[in-house]
Amino acid sequence: MSPSNADARIYREAASLNREDPLLRGSTLIFPDYGQLVMTGDLHGHRRNLERIQTYCDLEHAPARHVILHELIHEEPEGFGSVDMSHEVLLDAARWKCEYPDQIHFLLGNHDLAQMTNQDISKAGRIVTFSFLCGLRETYGDGAAEITDAIIDFLGSCALAGRTANRIFLSHSLPRPNEMDRFDPAVLDRKPTRQDLVDGGSGYMLVWGRYQTPAQLEELARRLDADIFICGHQPQEMGYGIPYARLLILASDHSHGVLLPIDLKRSYDMASLEKAIRPLASIA
Repeated sequence: MSPSNADARIYREAASLNREDPLLRGSTLIFPDYGQLVMTGDLHGHRRNLERIQTYCDLEHAPARHVILHELIHEEPEGFGSVDMSHEVLLDAARWKCEYPDQIHFLLGNHDLAQMTNQDISKAGRIVTFSFLCGLRETYGDGAAEITDAIIDFLGSCALAGRTANRIFLSHSLPRPNEMDRFDPAVLDRKPTRQDLVDGGSGYMLVWGRYQTPAQLEELARRLDADIFICGHQPQEMGYGIPYARLLILASDHSHGVLLPIDLKRSYDMASLEKAIRPLASIA
């Protein structure tokens, strides 16, 4: 079996497991009221931080621990002419899903959606979606088309959001304030359609939105029946930010990156969540 055949099978298996996740309702993961959930921020191909997350989670010895990963692709290559090799991190995460199918969960990010739909994203002078494909061709040669199809299948299997019994809503991002009159929360209760995931669709708004406001978050809290929102998407130089009372933003893609363990059976306010944040650099 060629490397592309073998790795494509891993992505296909992980995609199937995502779609069959017993916690999935529509496009939302509903977590139980016991155990622990480890929430992460964007990873963007940061290999060492994925290793630290895996070390911390120690799933072999923690059967009641869940993990959310999102935005694993599109790293910052070392040099301008270097290609993006973040597919290696994505493959490691897919393998982890296959090993612990009921504990590893994925949320759809805007970079994932862009790669799925061939939407160009420019970052630091590069078209990152093109650079990602270049990395696949460098690794798999003639098998790049096969592995690309399998990756698109895997990315398309990711949930849009997660909910906990202690009233925390987890997603890659949230809609912009000026999109609230068009955002339909019903997208969370169904498998997203193509229209949901193109510009102007509610799934697209959910993963691409920025610049939330306190008033908008109050409205979202009512519409989504949640108290606190935990997202990624917006860069955080020191690993996390709390721009408003209801919004916590995490980043896991640099040396100040963090993770957040959440006890699913206890109540939280923002202060107690902030206290629980763990720097990834502190994990051996």
